[in-house]
Amino acid sequence: MRTGLLSLLVILFVSNPIYADTKDKSSNINNPFFKSSDIHISLENAVSSVAAKLGKSVVSITAIIREEPGRNFYFSSPYTGQEDELFRKFFEDFFGNIPQEYGRIALGSGFIIDKDGYILTNSHVVSQAREIKVILSDGREFNAILKGKDSRADLAVIKIEASNLSAAKLGDSDNLKIGQFVLAMGNPFGISTGYENPEPTVTLGVVSALHRYLPAAPGRASFEDLIQTDAAINPGNSGGPLVNIKGEVIGVNAAIITRSGGYEGIGFAIPINKARRILNSLIKGEKILYGWLGVSIQDLNEDLKNYFGIKEKNGVIVVRVFKNSPAEKAGIKEGDLILKFDSASVSDTRELVSLVNRSEVGKVVTATILRGTKEINLKIKIGARPEEIEKIKTVEVTTFRGMEVDDITPYLKERFRIREKEGVVIVSISDNSPAGKSGLNIGDVIIKIGDKIVRSKKDFQKAILSIKGNCLIKTNRGYFVLKEER
Repeated sequence: MRTGLLSLLVILFVSNPIYADTKDKSSNINNPFFKSSDIHISLENAVSSVAAKLGKSVVSITAIIREEPGRNFYFSSPYTGQEDELFRKFFEDFFGNIPQEYGRIALGSGFIIDKDGYILTNSHVVSQAREIKVILSDGREFNAILKGKDSRADLAVIKIEASNLSAAKLGDSDNLKIGQFVLAMGNPFGISTGYENPEPTVTLGVVSALHRYLPAAPGRASFEDLIQTDAAINPGNSGGPLVNIKGEVIGVNAAIITRSGGYEGIGFAIPINKARRILNSLIKGEKILYGWLGVSIQDLNEDLKNYFGIKEKNGVIVVRVFKNSPAEKAGIKEGDLILKFDSASVSDTRELVSLVNRSEVGKVVTATILRGTKEINLKIKIGARPEEIEKIKTVEVTTFRGMEVDDITPYLKERFRIREKEGVVIVSISDNSPAGKSGLNIGDVIIKIGDKIVRSKKDFQKAILSIKGNCLIKTNRGYFVLKEER
């Protein structure tokens, strides 16, 4: 399935009101003797104070990633044929053998969370590094080791051998409000690395929005429940702190959305309370466990809402159930609507995913399911999320020559506008497979294979056992020849 989730490029794997210092802060705004310049001075002093104090806790990180050249490392010749060979010979004679390994440098930021040298940063900054170097704000440089990482949360803890360091104070991100002043601190573009002044860069902005979501991209999972800010965040700021005006860390800078490759006013930070929940495990190097239900789900649209007779747009549809998953063991079926999970109402897929992720592995929760016109409560024992979910098979998956089929369920009937009452629905087709080359489409209903009538998956499974060579498939769109795999 092809979807365009964002036309923009995601680049990085990037408080209280201010009053003048008077006794009666609540009445200053309406006081005719109260000057707006006093607010500016107070804000300026607060920002300078936070930058000076917390700046001692912010570090610059250089991660050296050793890689084999492979196809990405080559010398381009402007010639062809015999001239090309001469050019290559000259190049090798002059420069020697092509190196077997080279280093790629990733720059990022972090902040000290413990006086004995523990530093919090983004996982994507250090997870692939063979060498990690840390530069403090006073210019001292240390080698660091990776203590623990969690790519799903995009958080990691590294450690340097130092003591009596200035640790940042962690705040409370659950009580943030839109419009509160925040500072983004770090090492954008590596400009504080190797310079006479290694102190971090400080930018001022506000909390622009809360609970933002960024979809998954190559190399990383989706981001959920992010803090959005207009404080300038650029490449290299990844892992640095987002700080409130009190000097408390309320987020970890993680991502930006940009067309240019640099700051365009939209930056995102991971809430510090999310980091708090896994911090001790990261320090100990323990694997971070996330709750898992074992279903694929879909949001309701108006057509589905009307089909299921739901008055309010609430709940999510179960599209698939994974084999031997907590959902299957609890009795959840395809086409069920999940209305509540662990006493919390479920309004969309992101909300259910977030609720399940935060659930303790092994905990038994109650899910309220709408099946047909009847609401039922099911007890579910939360499992641990597997690392490679895509390799887990769904319940009773039936495949043949590159296509996967399923019975006609209420969900599939609505999704593909199916009129047939019997048959099996093609739910996926592999590229370059016999099914992919035959002209069959996802959503087609197979009615007959060869001379055998197909009313269900059981009929389909029996029919394909005896098929050899090319076979004729009858669908709701007509006949197709499904060739033998070679």
